[in-house]
Amino acid sequence: MASLPAPAPAPVTRIGLVVFPGFQALDAFGPMDALNVLSEAPAGAAMMLSVIARTLDAVPTYVAVDADGQVLDDDKAAGGLGGFGQAVVPTHTFATAPEDLEMLIVPGGTGTRSARTVATVVPFLRERFPRLRYLMTVCTGARLAALAGVLDGRRATTNKSCWSAVTALGPNVEWVRSARWVEDGKVWTASGVSAGIDCCLAWIACVYGESVAKSTADVMEYVRSVDPTEDPFTWMIDSQ
Repeated sequence: MASLPAPAPAPVTRIGLVVFPGFQALDAFGPMDALNVLSEAPAGAAMMLSVIARTLDAVPTYVAVDADGQVLDDDKAAGGLGGFGQAVVPTHTFATAPEDLEMLIVPGGTGTRSARTVATVVPFLRERFPRLRYLMTVCTGARLAALAGVLDGRRATTNKSCWSAVTALGPNVEWVRSARWVEDGKVWTASGVSAGIDCCLAWIACVYGESVAKSTADVMEYVRSVDPTEDPFTWMIDSQ
């Protein structure tokens, strides 16, 4: 007797986006735009988003750095470089984030190197991970997930321009060099910046079906990569 096909995963309705000073804009807004489009379709009609940060103050995409590129935790520190960017307003803090979150999306960016960000985001990821259905990191968001230990024993990837610095923080992670994105169980990790869009569309295909992912990409007028091993940026690793 032929085996029955595996049932499709149940739709996800409670999604959280983690933000911090110096998050990379497209890391967050690429997947967010795909999810925005999905939420306007019948398949995603019940979706709700929480934007989660250390405080409820607006969170900028820039962060101050010194002349050596070191992140300054005071965003207005004297002598700091940076200031061009956008800001988003959180809906929740790490202390007040909804308990029923099913998925977390963690962007990367210069701010992942901030001691203050590490001290607040990493414990939150570590505490919430067991209850999540899905975790998605984009770019150097994998740095925070690796520090939280939630990538240990799993396959993962990250931005190739920061490969050596990020992978050194996860010695128990099976880092995949040539990958646009990697799926390992409930963990989805995207390579650099724009790869988050392809990763999110692949996740939509997994949870909601290929036709929904295709229609989402079509509305975005986005030519998606459907091969997770198609990675034209692996060469950057060898130059580090």
